[in-house]
Amino acid sequence: MHENFIGGRWVGGATHRDNINPSDLSDVVGQYAQADATQTAEAIAAARDAAHTWAHTTGQRKFDALDAIGSEILARKEELATLLAREEGKTLADARGEVDRAAGIFKFFAGEAVRVPGQLLPANRAGIVPEITREPVGVVGIIAPWNFPIAIPAWKIAPALAYGNAVVFKPADLVPGSAWALAEIISRAGLPEGTFNLVMGRGSVVGQAMLQDRRVDAISFTGSVGTGRRVAEAAIGRLAKVQMEMGGKNPLVILDDADLDVAVECAVNGAYFQTGQRCTASSRLIVQRGIYPRFVEAVKKRLEGLKIGHALQAGTDIGPVVDAEQLAQNERYVQIGKEEGAVLAYGGDRVKADTEGFFMRPALFVDCDNAQRICREEIFGPVAAVIPVATYEEALEVANDTEFGLSSGICTTSLKHAAHFKRESQAGMVMINCPTAGVDYHAPFGGRKGSSYGPREQGQYALEFYTTVKTTYTAA
Repeated sequence: MHENFIGGRWVGGATHRDNINPSDLSDVVGQYAQADATQTAEAIAAARDAAHTWAHTTGQRKFDALDAIGSEILARKEELATLLAREEGKTLADARGEVDRAAGIFKFFAGEAVRVPGQLLPANRAGIVPEITREPVGVVGIIAPWNFPIAIPAWKIAPALAYGNAVVFKPADLVPGSAWALAEIISRAGLPEGTFNLVMGRGSVVGQAMLQDRRVDAISFTGSVGTGRRVAEAAIGRLAKVQMEMGGKNPLVILDDADLDVAVECAVNGAYFQTGQRCTASSRLIVQRGIYPRFVEAVKKRLEGLKIGHALQAGTDIGPVVDAEQLAQNERYVQIGKEEGAVLAYGGDRVKADTEGFFMRPALFVDCDNAQRICREEIFGPVAAVIPVATYEEALEVANDTEFGLSSGICTTSLKHAAHFKRESQAGMVMINCPTAGVDYHAPFGGRKGSSYGPREQGQYALEFYTTVKTTYTAA
């Protein structure tokens, strides 16, 4: 039994949950405790008690702790990657990359802990000097999603600790294994008791308790738009600081002058790798008519060469969908696409493998209209819609015609169109001749419109959420 971590102690839950491998339903990754509202309140109380001590801990000690966490993640990369692939279903190669990223995040923010910026302004009134400093927010509640079960927790927990906050962490109920392993590493990093707490369990129980508790000063959430709205209402209702990353319906524009090989790789990688279970996935492929037939045929050929199977098997390109509910949702959208008149050019069916799992062939819809549901709603699976357009101007208009604004991309050899798209795309992140999915931990992450709310995540921009600004006036 994998227990919760509250106030520096491992604590059993009210119930437990089996963690099932989506590549092999007979493989139980482990049993994980489920916290109730009482245990969540205990974790919050422990964080509140520890917050002042950690806030006044030296930058060097914070550096040492975060750097040690990053080093142990790297040292255990194969073990952690195997665990991640087993519980979430992404390929072992992708899992290794995610573990590397988690380690890099902790090491990056170890450095940030010793260079928190401030400012001393010249006196505007004789003898009175204004000083601007940044202080920790206090207790930060972290609610993470299932699709990146170690990287996203890392990019929330690391800056929270680096800038002196105490943490209450609720991982996704579906994939607690990687989060528990990360918590176990953090538990031995020398933090004062209560500085970091892990409470596993359902969002309706643990998450709700965190949202309602006034001792939680800030909430960082990544998940669906619907849940995000409820998080925002609860947090703003009691004036807590809130940061949210939600959905995407990301466009990848392919112009007639694009390098076809580059365009195909960008589209296939962005739309289908990691089973399309990325908020930055290229779910809308907006293609100019001159290159349209060649692009569609090349994508189909590329998809035919992909191997769908067990995440831990050598040579697997795409692993399973995360669970039965997500697979059923993908299949519903494939049916919706057909009913709306889009042409299913490839895939969309289940794949039989050596083990019982949630395997799905990537679905490619062509001759789509941006008004169709498969072009409007986030599916969060290996389903992409190709939308034909006549001109660059029409492509840009279609790309921006969405309630989301996380990531966008364009494949072109035209510097003119690339520069214009970079400026006019209504997205938080713009990719030129590279997939819409794939970001760096030292650069800000976030979107516009319905995709994000609040300050950016990652890089130095994380400072905006995890600290508060204080202005001090001193009369000499």
